Amino acid sequence: MAIKKSDLYASLWASCDELRGGMDASQYKDYVLFMLFIKYISDKYGDSDDFAPPVTIPKGASFKDMVALKGKDDIGDKINTQVIQPLIDANSRLARSDFPDFNDSNKLGDGAQKVQKLENLIAIFENPALDFSKNRAENDDILGDAYEYLMRHFATESGKSKGQFYTPSEVSRIMAKAIGISPANSKAATTAYDPTCGSGSLLLKVAAQAGKHITLEGQEKDVTTAGLARMNMILHDFPTANVLSGNTLFDPKFKEGEQLRTYDYVVANPPFSDKTWSTGLTLGEGGSGDKFQRFTWGVPPRKQGDYAYLLHIIRSMKSTGKAACILPHGVLFRGNAEAVIREKLVRSGYLKAIIGLPANLFYGTGIPACIVVLDKENATARKGIFMIDGSKGFKKDGPKNRLREQDLHKILDTSTRLDESDPRYARMVPVEEIADPKNDYNLNLPRYIDSTAPEDVQDIDGHLRGGIPERDLDALGAYWKIMPALRVALFEKFNRPGYSALKLPIAELKPAIFGHPEFTAFTTNARTLFTKWQAASVPLLKAFAQNGHPKPLIETIAEDLLATFKAAPLLDAYDIFQHLMNYWAETMQDDCYLIADSGWNAGAQPREIRQVKNKEGKLVWPEKEDFKKGKRRFKSDLVPASLLVARYFAAERDAIAAIEVELAALEQQLDEQREEQCGEDGLLAEANEASEGEPPKITAKSLKAVLKKIGNDPDYAEERQALRAYAALLDQLADAKTRLKAAQEDLEAKLAAKYPTLAEDEIKILVVGDKWLATIDVAVQGELDRVSQTLTGRIRQLAERYSTPLPQLTDELATLAARVEGHLTKMGAVWK
Repeated sequence: MAIKKSDLYASLWASCDELRGGMDASQYKDYVLFMLFIKYISDKYGDSDDFAPPVTIPKGASFKDMVALKGKDDIGDKINTQVIQPLIDANSRLARSDFPDFNDSNKLGDGAQKVQKLENLIAIFENPALDFSKNRAENDDILGDAYEYLMRHFATESGKSKGQFYTPSEVSRIMAKAIGISPANSKAATTAYDPTCGSGSLLLKVAAQAGKHITLEGQEKDVTTAGLARMNMILHDFPTANVLSGNTLFDPKFKEGEQLRTYDYVVANPPFSDKTWSTGLTLGEGGSGDKFQRFTWGVPPRKQGDYAYLLHIIRSMKSTGKAACILPHGVLFRGNAEAVIREKLVRSGYLKAIIGLPANLFYGTGIPACIVVLDKENATARKGIFMIDGSKGFKKDGPKNRLREQDLHKILDTSTRLDESDPRYARMVPVEEIADPKNDYNLNLPRYIDSTAPEDVQDIDGHLRGGIPERDLDALGAYWKIMPALRVALFEKFNRPGYSALKLPIAELKPAIFGHPEFTAFTTNARTLFTKWQAASVPLLKAFAQNGHPKPLIETIAEDLLATFKAAPLLDAYDIFQHLMNYWAETMQDDCYLIADSGWNAGAQPREIRQVKNKEGKLVWPEKEDFKKGKRRFKSDLVPASLLVARYFAAERDAIAAIEVELAALEQQLDEQREEQCGEDGLLAEANEASEGEPPKITAKSLKAVLKKIGNDPDYAEERQALRAYAALLDQLADAKTRLKAAQEDLEAKLAAKYPTLAEDEIKILVVGDKWLATIDVAVQGELDRVSQTLTGRIRQLAERYSTPLPQLTDELATLAARVEGHLTKMGAVWK
């Protein structure tokens, strides 16, 4: 039975995290990622018969050879000398600085501790599920996903300043798409460059978007991180990518003669506000000392290097080049030297777009950042800058914020179409407006996009004289546009212009809205759209088969869902899209990978759950089973038992539920008897075995003892009756428990027998219809309910807010005060 991908990545991280002990995550990642690297190249190229494989693995330097070193006292030294060094000697692109020292006692401990730690680390990667020999193409590979998972967790654990090697994948994807690279405009000679490439994730996202093996080049200041990037390129099947180490601003490595090499595409996530950017540079007056002529627009401040990197990027772009760079928001509005450079940037026409991002996205800092998109092509004709404020769209993910799929999609859709339909989200801002003296080339997004939520204004006249302000009802115009008669049905004119009153009692508001023909038509239309999407998706989902590619499948059905619901008024198509993507991440992708690995029939069969040791060393069950066979426990990930029960064994399920209701009723009766009759003088007091202060406890044994003691004594007739009644309830309870156990065992036996007999078509009906689409159906219905609840809630709020005008409140207060004074007078309490 194939392991679930999400479980694989989680267990991989948990094992690595447990082994690192006190070592800093930023250092331990080097060991773990080397293990991923050696495992991958051994699986991928170890038995290669290519004339010139991208990576040469010398004899004795594979992962299998590392496994053979387990148990040796000098395992660390042998990994260094027999595995790493031969790899470096055989591959000119690899350097010793790329790899960690496996014999470092300061990090790994001494003697047996070091040996044990390295043996355990190797053992993690011996998992049969980590087989990269048939690794899939980019965007659908176990290796890429495992790498991304580990990198994100290492960046989170590494803390401030040490997590900068990793750009969140969602941001990388936005940048790769924002520069416009695609299979249609790419070829092998297409060039992409990252001057501060970190672990290389940005360059790889650009390459993935290109869909071809384009030319990748990157420079990274940190020697170890540059090595990590080189490994990353090989891991992602780009062994020819050129990553060099060095300071990009002081010593750029990629040049044509004495000038900077230029590229079709440039992407970068430089260090924010780098205070040491000018170290070693001789800039001279107005930047004239820079031999690469990067600072002709001005020299950035000594303590803020953001524009230094941006100017390097501009100089590295071809005449038709495109670029995207992550920068802190300060570059948009800071003054002095940066204001001068910013004005020239705007007037050059190179600045195509600014995308504002949420705060706390990046691992090195919590400050908000933006993506600056540059395009030299047609720069002279550019009359405006497209601005997007995406700062509100994110989810919490541990200590950081993270873009959701819907946030990413909305940003890209909006920027691609230059969509200005929501001025509180995006605008094409004319250069004339930016150059206006009141703005003076300040690009701070709030100057041009007001993304704050409209204020809920209290109407003083409404409070004084009653009536719902029509201004507030007009604000619900999106609803009235498709349900104009509903407004007429709910409201009538009040006693003065500009105010309305609710026609019906507040308690009748919800049924009136739900029952109105226009609202019914709205929900019917939305359900029709879902049915249409469902009809188109079912054949695709059922056609998915072993060796299929899950990611293209979800892309197809998710894009179709988004496009379908963009036609639905009042519903946010991106919210519905996110429901599908959430379900994909939680359940559906594991199902699809299981099918791709094993097929529908094998994937549906239950797996046996094995006990594992917890932190205290005790054996525990790691998850809930679907059914038992004696003491053995089983679970089907693809076809949970609940699906089989609902479709094939509903009668058995209902019978069990009926017995459980019977049990609950009997237990309640017993509880009531004990509570009422176990007191000091209670009829069941003598049968109570509980100590003082404990809840009452009566057993069949204690009942029998008391009944024997009192015999047929007429003085204890009431006690005898109560004791026998309680005993009868206990007998009924025992009988019900026996019947329940027999019914459950019968159902479990039927389930165990049913799984092997399931035909593939039956499995597809269960998984596609009863599981996947049923879950998405519930989510869509939830969005419909939210629309009705939002409308009902707002109308209720307005009606209650203005239901009692101030004069009426004053009169009620006077009446109540008079009543209180009258009561006090009768009591003789009078004061003036």
